[in-house]
Amino acid sequence: MLSGARHAVVAAEIRDYFFREPVLELVPRPRLSLIIPAFNEQSRIERTLAESWAYLTAQQFSFEIILSDDGSTDRTHAIGQDFKSGHDNVCVLSISHGGKAAAIRAGMKAARGEIVAFTDADLATPISYLGDFIGEIERGADVVIGSREGSGSKRVGEPIYRHLMGRAFNRLVQTLMLPGIDDTQCGFKVFTRFASQEIPRRARLYADHETITGARVTAFDVEMLVIARKLGLKIVEIPVVWTYGTQSKVSPIRDTLINLRDIITIKLNAVRNAYD
Repeated sequence: MLSGARHAVVAAEIRDYFFREPVLELVPRPRLSLIIPAFNEQSRIERTLAESWAYLTAQQFSFEIILSDDGSTDRTHAIGQDFKSGHDNVCVLSISHGGKAAAIRAGMKAARGEIVAFTDADLATPISYLGDFIGEIERGADVVIGSREGSGSKRVGEPIYRHLMGRAFNRLVQTLMLPGIDDTQCGFKVFTRFASQEIPRRARLYADHETITGARVTAFDVEMLVIARKLGLKIVEIPVVWTYGTQSKVSPIRDTLINLRDIITIKLNAVRNAYD
């Protein structure tokens, strides 16, 4: 029996299928779109692009890589363009600096793939996990997320205070909104095309692009998963090995306060049915 939210989603899909305007697609969709959000990543973005491209070209499916440059003030965009000029299936976006949520949203809007993924610019989670994640999508999952908790997962080089802060944050998220999900914040996630388009469309957090200064670490991942649950989509967690980045842009005190504010906002939106 379908839930009310899932029933509405299925009904919308059926309506869109039968009543949509005919569209002639001259270029077939790639199987996968990989989004790499980046802000001032000139020291490592070339390596990340090269590793991602090498892995994907060795697979048996078509792909595109989307570098979503979040208004970098260093050579991130130029390095991306140079890489694009020598490699197929690479797209470089440039937006005014609005934070990771804005970069992911821009990438998802541009993505053409049947499956849409995003990963951190430092490849803290190895790109080789994509195969397992895509396998879960093919077995019926709508959203597949990396988990740095539970059996089989491992955190490498993470300071103890960061780990404790992350555990406290996740306990709060589980208590208020997402019971059963061990890690909402791992930056390695994969979506069906429907999920990648419908979730951002319903998002309220940072929906109005605001130009900012400095890094902005937010709880936009939590909102994405809350919306997925509201829609009745199947979420699967996969344990991953994750390496702490020495160039992390996280500010423990500032970002904790921002995330707490975000969690309260998401909870209020959910109570008010703003995501329906």
